[in-house]
Amino acid sequence: MAEVGRAAVRDPSALLPGGFWAAVAVWLERPQVANKRLCGVRLEARRGAALPGTEARGPRPSAEPGREEPAAAGCGSEEGPGPGQRSPGGGSSPRPGAGPEEPQGTEELQDGESERGAAAAAPLLAGAPGQPGEGAVPAPDLDSLWDDFSRSLAGDHRELLAFLAGPGAGLQAEAQHELDVALRTVIPKRSRRCPLAAPRREMVARDVLGGTVTFLPLEGDGQGSLKVQMSNVYQIQLRRGREEWFISVLIFCPERWQSDGTVYPKPTWLGRELPARLARWSVASGSSGFRSTLSLLPILKYSHTYQELKDKYKHMVQVWPEVTDPEKFVYEDVAIAAYLLVLWEEERAARGVTAKQAFVDLGCGNGLLAHILSGAGHPGRGIDVRRRKIWDAYGPQTRLEEAAITPSDETLFPDADWLIGNHSDELTPWIPVIAARSSYRCRFFVLPCCFFDFVGRYRRRQSEKTQYREYLDFIREVGLACGFHVEEDCLRIPSTKRVCLLGRSRTYPSAAEAAIDRQRTQYINRHRGCNAGLPAPGPAPAPPRAEAGSVGVDCCPRGPPEGPGALEAGAEGRWLPGFHPRDRAERVRNCTALPREFVDQVVLQVANLLLGGEQLSPGSPRRGSPQTWNRGASLSLAEVAGQLDRETLQRLKRECGGLQTLLRNNHQVFTVLNGRVHFRDWREEKLQEEKQPEAKRRLLSTAFKTRLCWFFSHHPDGCALPAGCCPFAHGPGELRPPPASKRKKQLL
Repeated sequence: MAEVGRAAVRDPSALLPGGFWAAVAVWLERPQVANKRLCGVRLEARRGAALPGTEARGPRPSAEPGREEPAAAGCGSEEGPGPGQRSPGGGSSPRPGAGPEEPQGTEELQDGESERGAAAAAPLLAGAPGQPGEGAVPAPDLDSLWDDFSRSLAGDHRELLAFLAGPGAGLQAEAQHELDVALRTVIPKRSRRCPLAAPRREMVARDVLGGTVTFLPLEGDGQGSLKVQMSNVYQIQLRRGREEWFISVLIFCPERWQSDGTVYPKPTWLGRELPARLARWSVASGSSGFRSTLSLLPILKYSHTYQELKDKYKHMVQVWPEVTDPEKFVYEDVAIAAYLLVLWEEERAARGVTAKQAFVDLGCGNGLLAHILSGAGHPGRGIDVRRRKIWDAYGPQTRLEEAAITPSDETLFPDADWLIGNHSDELTPWIPVIAARSSYRCRFFVLPCCFFDFVGRYRRRQSEKTQYREYLDFIREVGLACGFHVEEDCLRIPSTKRVCLLGRSRTYPSAAEAAIDRQRTQYINRHRGCNAGLPAPGPAPAPPRAEAGSVGVDCCPRGPPEGPGALEAGAEGRWLPGFHPRDRAERVRNCTALPREFVDQVVLQVANLLLGGEQLSPGSPRRGSPQTWNRGASLSLAEVAGQLDRETLQRLKRECGGLQTLLRNNHQVFTVLNGRVHFRDWREEKLQEEKQPEAKRRLLSTAFKTRLCWFFSHHPDGCALPAGCCPFAHGPGELRPPPASKRKKQLL
């Protein structure tokens, strides 16, 4: 055996050893957090077990990573311990439960984030809901597997027994180790490079007292039985030193390790990456408060569906005519579509029906999600207040409508099985209401992004939560008030807002619809009064608002009248007269629509401030050289804003990002970093450009000399670079016509 890597852990908050087991739970239940080539894990069964007694201490791990001890006799044997499972049927029933909580915004754990608290509170190796039973191959019987394996340990494989028991086994001769044993299936991520990667099964033995967890891969023997694959047995250990703890990774047979590049990476990765990640997770504190990713779906089926859709629609990235990032929006909608298609397939199987669900996507935006769902055979349509250019590329089979949705009796969808709100903004809190009133069988899926209430922006009421968590709880509360069982899940999408809420069933029988609808009306009326706006000035204080912690909380004691029809007081049967859909024409607010004269004036003012008050004017004579070029000062954004006139600031405040956005748009002139502004020195940019890959340099060369150099025209010292090196034109005579973009060429 050999220790292939270790990491030192300092524990000033005394979180170990509990924090270690919480970190191990992440690796056991969600290894894809660290190994990006994995899709996830399905946990089949769990049991307690006793390790047979050991007579002598096993070989101790080397203190030096990479140094191998003499190979054990059992390591050279080609046969794994035990005959294994002889008939793959029956078996222990999986134990459902929640895995460790998911950090917000990314699949990778970041510094300062942890799953320690949630994983420590959850049972080790609890199965994710919806995952047991996934796939065509039934789970083996863990009891039979372990019993056969245990008998072989006591017979011909004493070296592996000593490895399982750990370096302290000889301290108590013939002592029995109590283990927690689990059976898991590791699911690789499908890719074009490895489209046929098969799931792999492992037994995992956790020895809490010994501070070890051992992974025992299983392989078939060609006769329908399973045995332990001796070559890929590895172990994670926790040991305590004088001043710090150590987390080590050991391989039982390092000279026979078989790396497949997915489930079993190279020993160098196991020794370098895994101990370091476990060490970081072990001493991190707190939890994100979010569910594990894809907790409501069979992961293997999702992985296959996602890869198929990704291969089918990846061409959309190349022909995307919108100004938004094509890779983000295309692959995000592909992932959401894969989630819904698998969810709906599981729903049809559970209900015993074959007809595919009908849908309406409210606020469909670019319409790609509706296009993918329609292409999969689901009848439905997308509705948005503004038509997009990409709609023309989908064809007549995709139904997309340009219309404003105002919650009212006229905007019900009795033929829809599902209402979808994917970043639906001001419609997000209304979607559970519309679904509930459309029909008793209508369900909803919302992916909240921007924070809107029934009327206007959502106003926070609970400072102890993050704004995102509080808004998700508000949408959950709306769903509960509408009579839904509300479920929460976390998607795998390239977005920081990736928690979705689903209403798949009702909390009441259909006969109680009228009474429940009165409760919905009362809830919305109370919430409307709570968020109608800021109190008017005057000597009398506004009544205090209660915390909205549950359905039925009267957050506005003196709200508007309640009762049936109270929300129908508006014109045309509107449920809430104060609701206003967004404008059909989207106003650009990123400073790009400001008049060119105004932008040039602000740029000259800021440049003047950086140069200490030296006035700039186009065509001024150059008096410096590259060696004495004036780089100017570095000022904070607050210092710059303090020198601008009130009218200019008011105009910038109406833009998203204001002054900072305007300066960053003029990136040829300025660099804005950590809230400070200074001139961009193109001498440094040229040095960085030389380090860029060849493809990046070719891309930059296509824009060479297609714009005038601002410094050549305005800076007192001119440009810091000679004309031949500057990527911008030193005068109109050097200007080249800009090349047509690749996307435009493909659209022609």
